[in-house]
Amino acid sequence: MRTDTGTGPRADGDIDIDIDDGQGEAGPGRALASARRRTEALLLALVVVVTVGGHACVSAAMTGGLPRATAEFAVSMTLMSLAGHLTVRRFAAYADPLILPLAVLLSGLGLVLLYRLDPAYAKAFKSAPTASGQLVWTVIGLAGCLLTLVLLRDHRRLQRYIYVSMAVALILLMAPSFFGADTYGAKRWVYLGPFSLQPGEFVKIMITVFFAGYLVVHRDSLALTGRKVLGIRLPPGRQMAPLVAIWVLSLLVLVFERDLGTSLIFFGLFVVMLYVATERTSWVVCGVLMAAVGAYVVGSTEPHVKGRIVAWLHPFDVFLPPEQRPPGLVSDQLAQGLFSFGSGGMTGTGLGEGHPELVGFAGRSDFILTTVGEELGMAGVMAVLLLYGLLVQRGLRTALAAHDAFGKLLATGLAAALALQVFVVVGGVTGLIPLTGKALPFLAKGGSSLVANWVMIALLIRVSDGAGRRRVSPSGAV
Repeated sequence: MRTDTGTGPRADGDIDIDIDDGQGEAGPGRALASARRRTEALLLALVVVVTVGGHACVSAAMTGGLPRATAEFAVSMTLMSLAGHLTVRRFAAYADPLILPLAVLLSGLGLVLLYRLDPAYAKAFKSAPTASGQLVWTVIGLAGCLLTLVLLRDHRRLQRYIYVSMAVALILLMAPSFFGADTYGAKRWVYLGPFSLQPGEFVKIMITVFFAGYLVVHRDSLALTGRKVLGIRLPPGRQMAPLVAIWVLSLLVLVFERDLGTSLIFFGLFVVMLYVATERTSWVVCGVLMAAVGAYVVGSTEPHVKGRIVAWLHPFDVFLPPEQRPPGLVSDQLAQGLFSFGSGGMTGTGLGEGHPELVGFAGRSDFILTTVGEELGMAGVMAVLLLYGLLVQRGLRTALAAHDAFGKLLATGLAAALALQVFVVVGGVTGLIPLTGKALPFLAKGGSSLVANWVMIALLIRVSDGAGRRRVSPSGAV
């Protein structure tokens, strides 16, 4: 059925919503939906084969056989893939067929890597296993994704709540400063009894929703005003206010929470979405200059951030005698990570045949990529990066296919948020930029990260479903 005839925001600021009854459309529309879902089903079957095969290889390398855990993992992956496919088939039949399989594949590979790391960490650090707990969080994250698809039948509904979204995001962003505790030098967790939460993982979704809604309304004033300086049209002072506010807020996150990764993602996301909305290079120029100034000031004054920069500039000096090391250099994680990549070569030592415990505790978070580099080699690292790149590409393709401005900016922002987080993590562990401590999406240990990333997947699926429906029905109703 259809409640309104509009297709987007009206001049009075209200939003018309088309609600689909989920029955699909006869003819070309149903054929398109069926073809996409068949492709998705085949890809999910391949994902199950690949991830279960990886789990079996790890089991064989470490135990010489196939324990019961491999069978349980196979059943879990099959049931999750089936639940995801059936839900998308029912509630988002026109969605892109690659988004869900890519997310399931990355999550499955993460579970395989954690299953491989557990025995090494138990032997080296006497730490408890985490693979089973991560499997539970994967199920919770997937359930959150599917629940979002069931409840949110049109992504344009989110445009009604952009200011509420930003208010909640600001509260969550500031929460670790008041209720969190220092963990590995940063305040990014909020502890609730035995549980911990990283609010920053959810903030990136909320600010993406806010930026998309805000820029839809104000993009003309941001794009068409200003004066030229040296051939570049600079934004006027009044329109610079949002960028300055975000810049100041990102600096406050750096100073009070010492969270370099969240700050980079937060500021970078805003600049990317501004450029996409306005097509003005001046916003990128201003953003880069402000980021450089802020990074220099905070990196020169905040000890924790300064220590990360020293470790980035002099990673191998940690092996010198203490009196010869640069001030503030205390960790050998980056050096050990680079050794892992080097020892893996092109094809790696094989799953279960490396020494990931030498990196230390971070091997389960941002440095989990070094396990891939050591045991699967450069080929494995490139395969993982290609999976991330393909997922980002599908998000940008969804943005191009969307017929409403809010959907275009929302999909662009979600894809950019994923790309930025992968960049800051991979750039940190490979020595391209200073370490940030952020979790590698889907692969690394962390319940908050998993749930937030699965919600992002749900939103991308919902936007792509809306784009697919309008491809066969211009009015948006079926």
